[in-house]
Amino acid sequence: MKLLGNLIWFIFGGVFIAIEYIIASLLMMITIIGIPFGIQNLKLAAVALWPFGKEIRRKETGSGFLYFLMNVLWLILGGVWIALTHIGFGVIFYITIIGIPFGNQHFKLAWLALFPFGKEVV
Repeated sequence: MKLLGNLIWFIFGGVFIAIEYIIASLLMMITIIGIPFGIQNLKLAAVALWPFGKEIRRKETGSGFLYFLMNVLWLILGGVWIALTHIGFGVIFYITIIGIPFGNQHFKLAWLALFPFGKEVV
């Protein structure tokens, strides 16, 4: 079932979401300061490409002031808009019964887009 869900996701928009994350990641990695943010965008791209069967967990070392500070900067600089986009798509998918699994994946991506630092994708 994961394979079928991932294939449908990939064909109907997942590849475009992942490409957007990769382009944003490359643009962020131009500066040294933006490298951690670019790495988080790559994490989002990996989940956006094949989201079914992946789980988001808090890292063992995922606490502390640095993670908090980076999450706040991420939230201010664009994480809110990414999350709102995923929430909007999730609500649209929830309108239909068939789209509920895809809405769940968008909500998972929205949570990761809000606070990506200190999380790992398994």
